[in-house]
Amino acid sequence: MDTTDSSAQDTRPSYRLMPGNAASPVLLHVPHGSRVVPAYVRKGIVLDDVCLEGELDLITDAHTQDIAELAARDAAMTPWRFVNELSRLVVDPERFPDEREEMSAVGMGAVYTRTTHGEVLRPEPPADGPELLDTYFHTYAAAMTDAVEDRLAAAGRVVIVDVHSYPSRALPYELHGAGPRPHVCLGTDPFHTPDALLAQARAAFGGLGGIALDTPFAGTYVPLRHYGKDPRVSALMIELRRDIYLDEPVTPTPGLPEAATALAELVDMIGGAGD
Repeated sequence: MDTTDSSAQDTRPSYRLMPGNAASPVLLHVPHGSRVVPAYVRKGIVLDDVCLEGELDLITDAHTQDIAELAARDAAMTPWRFVNELSRLVVDPERFPDEREEMSAVGMGAVYTRTTHGEVLRPEPPADGPELLDTYFHTYAAAMTDAVEDRLAAAGRVVIVDVHSYPSRALPYELHGAGPRPHVCLGTDPFHTPDALLAQARAAFGGLGGIALDTPFAGTYVPLRHYGKDPRVSALMIELRRDIYLDEPVTPTPGLPEAATALAELVDMIGGAGD
């Protein structure tokens, strides 16, 4: 798979918003499924090509965009999808871009400077860090905020389902990797994750194996404009342990369509809530 864009500087948006049913409140968010690193961004990464491919194998939530696409196709009411089309090695749109981000302690703030194994990815501080934040991070955040506002205007509420995966064995960068690693981890927020949404997720994903909350990864994505303020915005992170749908690190197995079916069931449950 190609991991670089041949253009000197690709000015296309780093994300795609794929419309769903006009009345759907569901927004599937897929932030970490791409391996694409534009060529001019690649120049700031010190890894050689072989090591970069290996790092992409480890850090990418492989085929999560495919799971979201299949779920959207199979759901009774098509959800909206917001998909990051660049690797998180360009910027990680789910990090805080400042001192609030705990992952900065291991070189994995909004602009990564370290690999999953603590090796140097970029010089510290990265010379292109401010440009990457301006070009990709802030524009992505603004577009995601607009997508949430659009669903609020159309449906009166929005449920962000953050679609991720994680390796079956902990990697050195994980700050909380010593805890349980269930088949499905549900990341929650005390303000934005209501009990009813958790119950729906448990029902939808229960057939895939064990489920636990906020281990080994916690929290879920909500745009800062709404975070902790707007109860109309609900959110839940779905972390699929990769060995339930991949021959790790990247090869799909029959578990992939099963995961997509579970996600479609959750979408249908959410879409029917409040009817």
